[in-house]
Amino acid sequence: MNTPIGPTDSSLVPRFAGPATYARLPRIDQVDKADIAVVGVPFDTGVSYRPGARFGPSAIREASRLLRPYHPGLDVSPFASAQVVDGGDIAVNPFSIGDAVETVDQAASEFVRAGTKLVTLGGDHTIALPLLRSLYRQHGPIAMVHFDAHLDTWDTYFGEPYTHGTPFRRAVEEGILDTEAIAHVGTRGPLYGKRDLEDDRRFGFGIVTAADVLRKGVDEISDALRQRVGRRPLYVSVDIDVLDPAHAPGTGTPEAGGLTSRELLEILRGLSTCNLVGADVVEVAPAYDHAQITATAASHVAYDLVSVLALNHGLKD
Repeated sequence: MNTPIGPTDSSLVPRFAGPATYARLPRIDQVDKADIAVVGVPFDTGVSYRPGARFGPSAIREASRLLRPYHPGLDVSPFASAQVVDGGDIAVNPFSIGDAVETVDQAASEFVRAGTKLVTLGGDHTIALPLLRSLYRQHGPIAMVHFDAHLDTWDTYFGEPYTHGTPFRRAVEEGILDTEAIAHVGTRGPLYGKRDLEDDRRFGFGIVTAADVLRKGVDEISDALRQRVGRRPLYVSVDIDVLDPAHAPGTGTPEAGGLTSRELLEILRGLSTCNLVGADVVEVAPAYDHAQITATAASHVAYDLVSVLALNHGLKD
């Protein structure tokens, strides 16, 4: 096994200098093979309120300059345990949601066929559907833990089936998700009606509300999620609005009463023994951010997801 090429050494080159790849990692064209790739999808045509998440990938990369190579919470050096790269951006059509969905599917499928695990930086939540499609063809039905203030299982917006509020309804309808092993975490806020919850339950989702996290604590929540998922292939989807606006103001549809960044990171670390096969961090809209609060949180969320994938890679090897 070749020694992985790691990030630029910040003791030799200042963090504020040089290209803003994620965590200052090498580009994918600088390595022979990538085990894990952090890839951007600068697309926000599927949003229903405030646009701007198309600039999320670049903002997350910029905020990730401060990340360091050892993760003490998980006792792993992810960039030494696996070859992690910045895979660049998937360039999609900003004027056609359908065309963009197909482009993301095709590009993600190329990574999957090459044996590269993806942590994808959005972009809006529409992109989760094609990412799941690419993994379904490799693994069959996928377990999913979805961190979000919202359910994202609505049917349409303005008659359109593909939006940032509909990806997981489509994924259930297409048979992509393992409906015995899917859950939302961090939901809160008003809904259109009680039927939203009834539909969601019918699709098979379990719901852990933000209030549940407060009352039960992260250890109990993590244990329940591990039991629900088991060893199935797992996808983790993180809408940054799962965090309270105090921790993530830079997002398109903020809701009061959310998780803290500490709670989110601890729950993610609680999934470190699961069979993670892919993940996304979406809905970072830097135009509404302050002092990189949201981008910084998202960069750390992605780092924890990369670290879990690196742990799994080490176990596989």
